Amino acid sequence: MPQTSYAPPVIEGLSTLASDFDVILCDVWGVLHNGVEAYPEAADALRRFRTRGGTVILISNAPRPHRAVERRLAQLGVAREAFDDLVTSGDLTREVVASRPGVPLFHMGPERDFHLFEALDAPRVAANEAQYFLCTGPMPEDVRSADPFRELLSGFASRGVEFVCANPDLVVERGDELVLCAGSLAALYESLGGKVLYAGKPHRPIYELAFAKAGKRRGRQVSPARVLAIGDAPRTDIAGAHAIGARSLLVAKGIHAKELMPKGVLLRAALERLLADAPGQPDAVIGELRW
Repeated sequence: MPQTSYAPPVIEGLSTLASDFDVILCDVWGVLHNGVEAYPEAADALRRFRTRGGTVILISNAPRPHRAVERRLAQLGVAREAFDDLVTSGDLTREVVASRPGVPLFHMGPERDFHLFEALDAPRVAANEAQYFLCTGPMPEDVRSADPFRELLSGFASRGVEFVCANPDLVVERGDELVLCAGSLAALYESLGGKVLYAGKPHRPIYELAFAKAGKRRGRQVSPARVLAIGDAPRTDIAGAHAIGARSLLVAKGIHAKELMPKGVLLRAALERLLADAPGQPDAVIGELRW
């Protein structure tokens, strides 16, 4: 019997769903901005949800502490009224590093990620001296695949060195381009037999932190059934929502924009192809986040 394809409803605006939820967990890159410019309608939609009594927690796989990401949002012009609080995979990564005081590590990532180590006993050493490998992103940043790092990763894997992935995303938007993230290197490391510790979506710890912050804002424990997760990546945002029992809204104009909306209009057939093998299925789809 042939399989029937999944066809989630496509909605025009968040207002269609808003009354069903108390809390929104919203992705950042690909939903609120593309790394270069902000999406004002997306921020306005979240602001409107908040004015109606909802709570918005931004949940990002950015490999930096949430304060650094909050400053970047302000620089891009994302309205602070759009969210109540923010959690990042960088926050979770700091907890991992803090739990290993004085343990030498090898860090790969750009200088802007150095905030990760502030006030922590985290000696950064050469690759052959490291007891674990912490990756916030590939260096150089303009590589198009993880293959250039195969020799380095093979060396770590042969020594049984743990790979701490501070950003589980495979790629992220930067303007009109997609750039490689630490998750792509982590996937290669696993294929080489290496052990990876992921500090972000779709894994449970970042959601537990987000739920705790939402509960504190609302003054009571949050029920997953009243939570909507919004994001542009089936592999992380949608799968993560499914794992915690929340509902989800997939934003098409994000990392999959070129295949889903090549001319600015959502292609249903392309959406069905994308979701056919996805680890999680969204409850609804929207072209771009708006009220």
